[in-house]
Amino acid sequence: MKRSLLVAGTIVLVLALGACVAGSAESQHAASGGLLAQLLLGFWHGLIAPVMLIIEVVDRFLPHLLPWSVRFYESRGTSVAYDVGFYFGLVGSPLVIGAGWSRRR
Repeated sequence: MKRSLLVAGTIVLVLALGACVAGSAESQHAASGGLLAQLLLGFWHGLIAPVMLIIEVVDRFLPHLLPWSVRFYESRGTSVAYDVGFYFGLVGSPLVIGAGWSRRR
């Protein structure tokens, strides 16, 4: 019971956070927001960038496999705050993965 709740919660969290991928309506709305919204959006896109890169490559070579269009980088995130957040997230994503890996030992 406890494990099924954990799996269900993880799936809901991934789907909720996946709604903010680059190119979605929510992401475009946040990118047109203020400085903090752009910084956090860039950070989130940087964190999920390694996964999105793999998904974008799959989408490029097998275009009808995925039912949605995929973008690696938000085209409307044109401020310096978005770029800084993106690079901090990009640098932080291997650290997050490494922290999870080292706890398993």
